[in-house]
Amino acid sequence: MEKVNSREARWVGLMRAAQQGDRAAYHSLLFELAPFIRGAIGRRWGRFEGIEDLVQDVLLSMHSVRHTYDPQRPFTPWLMAIARHRMADNARRYVRKVRNEVNVDEWPETFSAHEPNYLDEGPGDVQSLREAIAKLPVGQRQAVEMLKLQEMSLKGASAASGQSVAALKVAMHRALKALRAALGEERQG
Repeated sequence: MEKVNSREARWVGLMRAAQQGDRAAYHSLLFELAPFIRGAIGRRWGRFEGIEDLVQDVLLSMHSVRHTYDPQRPFTPWLMAIARHRMADNARRYVRKVRNEVNVDEWPETFSAHEPNYLDEGPGDVQSLREAIAKLPVGQRQAVEMLKLQEMSLKGASAASGQSVAALKVAMHRALKALRAALGEERQG
């Protein structure tokens, strides 16, 4: 019991010094805490392959909330509360992973019945696209030119055209729908 009390007092002192900016004290504290946390996790769950990741997760969490520790209070319960939360998070992640993933020893080989279509098709008919854009109503054509060709932001295009952001979105949606229809008919015809 005396060893635990001296360890507790040492950790309180190291954490107090670390909170005041003593890097060496903080380094010593982290060095001493890692095996303690590893043991606590091991007693709770036994040995498992992710234990080192969990120890690091606890230490990182402690680091991010170290300013909340009150040196007038015991250190170990504060640390173990952090460790319990990280262990619970880890357990939830594990359950989600096990529920949604299937381990496969050997991946089946699959081959596509068709070659990828990008080998046969070029970038498309640029002239047909220009003609289709030219046939769009003025508002839709402006939206395509500013938003897609000039890569302006919605805010910038709105300021340049005098249209609201919502009107530009509607015009762009309608323009894309019209272009798909026009270019689709040309390819089929």
